[in-house]
Amino acid sequence: MAHAAQVGLQDATSPIMEELITFHDHALMIIFLICFLVLYALFLTLTTKLTNTNISDAQEMETVWTILPAIILVLIALPSLRILYMTDEVNDPSLTIKSIGHQWYWTYEYTDYGGLIFNSYMLPPLFLEPGDLRLLDVDNRVVLPIEAPIRMMITSQDVLHSWAVPTLGLKTDAIPGRLNQTTFTATRPGVYYGQCSEICGANHSFMPIVLELIPLKIFEMGPVFT
Repeated sequence: MAHAAQVGLQDATSPIMEELITFHDHALMIIFLICFLVLYALFLTLTTKLTNTNISDAQEMETVWTILPAIILVLIALPSLRILYMTDEVNDPSLTIKSIGHQWYWTYEYTDYGGLIFNSYMLPPLFLEPGDLRLLDVDNRVVLPIEAPIRMMITSQDVLHSWAVPTLGLKTDAIPGRLNQTTFTATRPGVYYGQCSEICGANHSFMPIVLELIPLKIFEMGPVFT
């Protein structure tokens, strides 16, 4: 999870998040080069005493500063579209979980396990154990296996919500009357935190998401839901 004074993104726990981090670094480098070039041009303009009477009628220069931005946009758009299509793929998921947003808690349904349904509320400060995180821990975590494709079906019962777990690269809107879906494959075990990322009301900041990812063999052994 994120920590104090963190500048970069959270460590990736899924292939999609790894791709997003790579694209972020790719775009950031392009932006850095553009900013350096613009600042260098401004510095020369402010410091030089020479004037060039031909600068206002330079066809070659105009061609360069028209084509170059187009090439830069293509270099950004192509990997962006690739990741966009990757996030929309659903390849025979091993497990389907339904998440329903309420004001202000989440309901989860394990459709492949006899319709197991439970609510997930934020733990009040008085109920926190040593090591628990304030405003992030819940009474019932979502236990899922790693190295298995998981499909999340996301909807809402009242207002707009957004089911988001940054370390997995997930953020899907929960819309009343609409069933959205997203897929992910976790690569390492652990406990990962998220929150509703849509301003859904007065207690918007009090409906966290906690995923407990465990090895597939342990998940298949029996009830591990907490």
